[in-house]
Amino acid sequence: MKRELMEKIKQVSSQLQKNLKNKKPETQGRENSKSVTETVPGLSEIYVPEQKDMKTTGDTPSAVRDIIDVLVEINRINPQQRTELRKKIEDLGDQFNADIKAFLQKSNVVDDDDILHAEAKLYNMEFRHIDPESVQEQVFKILHVDFIKANGIVPVSINDDTLLVATCEPDNIFALEDMKRQTKKKLDIVVCSPQDIKEICKKFESDENEFHMDEIIGDMTNVEVVQNQQEDFDDLEEMAGQSPVIKFVNYLITNAIRKEASDIHIEPKEKFTRIRYRVDGILFEIMQSPLKMHPAIVSRIKIMSNLDISERRLPQDGKISVIVGGRNVDLRISLLPTSCGEKAVIRVLDSKAIVKGLDQLGMTSEIMKGFSEQINMPHGIFLVTGPTGSGKSTTLYSAIGQMDGDKMNISTVEDPVEYQLGFCNQVQVNDRIGLTFASSLRSLLRQDPDIIMIGEIRDNETARIAVQSALTGHLVLSTLHTNDAPSSITRLVNIGIDDYLIAASLNGVLAQRLVRKICPDCKQQYKVSENVLKYAQDLGIDKKQLFHGQGCDKCRDSGYIGRIGIYELLVIDDNFRDMINKDHSTANMKRAFLENNGLTLFDDGIEKVKQGITTLDEVLRVTEDSRKNEDKHRDEKLKQ
Repeated sequence: MKRELMEKIKQVSSQLQKNLKNKKPETQGRENSKSVTETVPGLSEIYVPEQKDMKTTGDTPSAVRDIIDVLVEINRINPQQRTELRKKIEDLGDQFNADIKAFLQKSNVVDDDDILHAEAKLYNMEFRHIDPESVQEQVFKILHVDFIKANGIVPVSINDDTLLVATCEPDNIFALEDMKRQTKKKLDIVVCSPQDIKEICKKFESDENEFHMDEIIGDMTNVEVVQNQQEDFDDLEEMAGQSPVIKFVNYLITNAIRKEASDIHIEPKEKFTRIRYRVDGILFEIMQSPLKMHPAIVSRIKIMSNLDISERRLPQDGKISVIVGGRNVDLRISLLPTSCGEKAVIRVLDSKAIVKGLDQLGMTSEIMKGFSEQINMPHGIFLVTGPTGSGKSTTLYSAIGQMDGDKMNISTVEDPVEYQLGFCNQVQVNDRIGLTFASSLRSLLRQDPDIIMIGEIRDNETARIAVQSALTGHLVLSTLHTNDAPSSITRLVNIGIDDYLIAASLNGVLAQRLVRKICPDCKQQYKVSENVLKYAQDLGIDKKQLFHGQGCDKCRDSGYIGRIGIYELLVIDDNFRDMINKDHSTANMKRAFLENNGLTLFDDGIEKVKQGITTLDEVLRVTEDSRKNEDKHRDEKLKQ
């Protein structure tokens, strides 16, 4: 919208200049103003380019005065710097022609306040920072906070029929006109910084979280808890059943699901209760609630999950099934006594989020092809490896989700069954009554299975039955905890499986990690140190391919939003089978994989850096443990 508006203003101004030659001097300014404001509705009360705003610069007569010119006028840059900046804009082409402000922010010639000061002067406005304490609370609530954040405009105070408005986007004419329409007030507009608006929103949202919780969560009526509640409550149970507590706990759950959080942490501290969500693998605080509410919150969670409300000395585990917006979501509850009270962690298990199409996992076309071939093999073992939280379950569930459950008998053995899937038979391991992985698998083999998924191969007995199943015509999918794909072979040997059985039964191994994706709303190129740049260039990354997220409201100032997988696929061919029988050491397996031009986790991550999907820092963070054995080999290849 901004680009179209600026182009329109330029076109009108250019046409006006052509007409000026035939106009008398005393009438030029008035006719210019009339034409511009008629062409761009709403501009009349905000900004009118007068004749003095028209300038002649170099080979471009009748160009519109812009921020760069004002920066010279207010002595933030000199004329030579102006010439250099315009030359750079010309060299960049259309990318920055319509958004000089964005170009200046990236150039680092002036700071953000200088740019805003110049922009304010350009639009005949005042620039000043707004103290959140100076904003009237009732005035702030005139507009919805989403409108304020989206448009960079905040109401500050009211004096009679005039509303003082601060904006970090004074050229956003349509939003200002919309605000005038909504408030039915005259606008007194000043320019402030984006950080000012962010701090103002943060202040009032924080106040609302702390002092008006019942108002925040008043719309949480669409949550249905599937449970059997007890009828006779003691005093604490009565408190836990009161409307504000019920609404607050429901709010925490529904808000976590909306934000795609994987975990909710409710942590009692000395003076307050800290509430955090884990989103994209990272914990962040969403609010602090009064400590006096904590016992009631925990008791409410216990009632919902049928736990012992009177037990506060021992850990407890439970589960809840809820329906949010028509979606069935399972919650795993873990309670742990701490010095300040019981800490609660709620794991959010959304089956719709776990089963994805293979094309949504982030695999390269080469790995996707190999992976699809592996999961369509008639028999054998295929393993997915990686640490806890690396997306192994998502990959396996997505794999069996592509299979024809109507024509095949697909069964899983899990501890616990985290996601209820309608297209397969799921067995919940229960060691206390003797229903172990091994005993479940032995019984499962008498159930005429086609495909067996084992949650994790943990011990010799489970591994041995998995191998026997694979050798007797079943496809077995499972997970291991190893740093990379080649290490899985050594891990199976250490568990106690003979090398010749591994060579005969293992089809392939997929190692994976999850990296955070750069937020598309605040994504930008950035400068790195010479050492980092040299390291990146050695990896084949051009400096123009280095992006990061600056941080915005949408990504909670983290610069990241969402995650994507990076992968390493080892296909066990005849050469590898011979090697397993001869020398199955981790170093030998890794060397053979790299010499066979295998794409490692790090290599796949670097490709996603080149594509602007993630950052180099993020790839280095998640692949640190897997790179130890491959750095030497990579250095040797770079020297060749």
